[in-house]
Amino acid sequence: MADTGVLVAVLAAGGASRFGGGKLDAMLAGKPVGQWVLDAVEAAGLEPGVIVVGPQAPQFAADSGWQLLTNPNAAQGLGTSLALAAAHAEGRTLLVLLADMPLIDPAHLRALVGAGPLAATLYPNGKAGVPALFGPALLAELAGLTGDAGAGALLSSRKGVAMFEPLPAMLLDIDRPEDIVRADDLLKPAETPAPRRVSRRCGRCVLRARHRSRSPAHR
Repeated sequence: MADTGVLVAVLAAGGASRFGGGKLDAMLAGKPVGQWVLDAVEAAGLEPGVIVVGPQAPQFAADSGWQLLTNPNAAQGLGTSLALAAAHAEGRTLLVLLADMPLIDPAHLRALVGAGPLAATLYPNGKAGVPALFGPALLAELAGLTGDAGAGALLSSRKGVAMFEPLPAMLLDIDRPEDIVRADDLLKPAETPAPRRVSRRCGRCVLRARHRSRSPAHR
């Protein structure tokens, strides 16, 4: 794998209370939910980075070989995990992913990295979210996040964010047990449309990260 100067940070410190606990180690099509995200990073040609975990790391993370960052304040919200990852980046570009999004498309990650220094995923409500790429200039601001404050507010306050429209299935996050069933259905092979570039009048660059390969490509 080539050194891209990008630190990949997978956030995996949530309590999974609505799932009943242990969602990242729940089996999905033969492997843990969290492992799907790590495999997408590898398939995108990116180096393993860090996994931010709570005081008790999920087993998939402990077995991964990635560096683990323990967030003692994980119960206070997602912002504390993002802040910890940003502080660890030490001047590198930071690519942020959530461990409970198993359908992440490797091509989408490559598109984000290629568009730096500030790129994000376009959600159906028109807002920017993760996976997202942050250049070194934004690390100090990210490192100051607290509570449930995530990357969305910071991204919405910036101009010139490269926005990438994902395949619809990619945005599924595992929140409840029934989401495992949905994800399993979506992992069944299906042809995807060819790439198409689109733009918005607001001035942001919007790219449709769709690919001819079957989704997800990292299976």
